[in-house]
Amino acid sequence: MSTQADHGHELAPRPQHTPDALRAALAAVDPARLEEMQATKDDAFAKAVEWQSLSPVQSWVLTWARDIEIARRADLSTRYARAKGNLEHEDPAIAQEALRELSAVLDEAMNAVRE
Repeated sequence: MSTQADHGHELAPRPQHTPDALRAALAAVDPARLEEMQATKDDAFAKAVEWQSLSPVQSWVLTWARDIEIARRADLSTRYARAKGNLEHEDPAIAQEALRELSAVLDEAMNAVRE
């Protein structure tokens, strides 16, 4: 596990960027998504073989590291859920703000896992 800045309440430490570490972290913070993780992993590895490139696997690692970052941090998780809930709000201004906030949360999480 790596070190990270204090972001308030964290459900688990930030995992290393390995399939086993990511799976263990997901099991701790959002176990309902383990089947989805495995399916996307299988797809990424199949594409890597087909394309003769590691880019699908690298993308899989970053995507899951980002999603785990959101799930393990209460601050990001709360912002993410609130924004997702407002994406289809009847008020276009609220929906637009939700889209902006969702993008900000995803960017913050991705930046954190790339530290």
